[in-house]
Amino acid sequence: MSRVTVTSKLLILPPSQLTNQRSTSKENKNMHKPEIQLEPKQRAAKIIELLEKQYPNAKTALNYSNPLEILVATMLSAQTTDERVNIVTRTLFKKYHIPEDYAKVEIKELEQDIRSTGFYHNKARNLQNAAKLLVEKYHSQVPRTMDELLELPGVARKTANIVLYNAYGDTVGIAVDTHVHRLSQRLGLTENEDQNKIEQDLMRITPKEKWMKITDLLIFHGRQVCFARKPNCQGCVLNKICPCAFAFG
Repeated sequence: MSRVTVTSKLLILPPSQLTNQRSTSKENKNMHKPEIQLEPKQRAAKIIELLEKQYPNAKTALNYSNPLEILVATMLSAQTTDERVNIVTRTLFKKYHIPEDYAKVEIKELEQDIRSTGFYHNKARNLQNAAKLLVEKYHSQVPRTMDELLELPGVARKTANIVLYNAYGDTVGIAVDTHVHRLSQRLGLTENEDQNKIEQDLMRITPKEKWMKITDLLIFHGRQVCFARKPNCQGCVLNKICPCAFAFG
């Protein structure tokens, strides 16, 4: 199990978040100590406090009305935007109402129905196989436990956490998507790259009642301020406690 270490240095971002070696060198050159230095638990608490004020209505942007719909929408959201998923599911959820609908449709037809979300071959296959398992093993109901959800094809901890919290109000862990991954590193809350290890790091320094709240808050902040290539540090409410503030030039 990884440990969260206290550091005042800039956390080096993964290659996918940097444009080239020149930008990496520039960020390294601009390393500095945060204006206000806090231990990881204190920093996490302050981050949540400030972001809750900034985004009082932060919640998942996916549209859904039942557990099956949030499961399907979250599975479709991989490698695309929530806006795109909502466009697709607006029609999809009128056509497919129960797991049997996904299980029995011709795979080519399902692929075309979700094509614009990208990676539609894999997504359609996972959706159909997950639906078949729901029918065969779970009486066409979306499971209510992490272990059972992880049995479904195409479902990892991120998706399971989102489904459990939004469908059933159960907080089991922290959903780590690309925004949570990026911001938790920049904010000095983890030094890990693996999503599961990042989740464990965040869970250790965040009160359980805030586990899914920090997911929604970091996603909102990542979309509106802390962009991947050029974050708006000047307009960021976290710039006094962030080890990466103003290091992007």
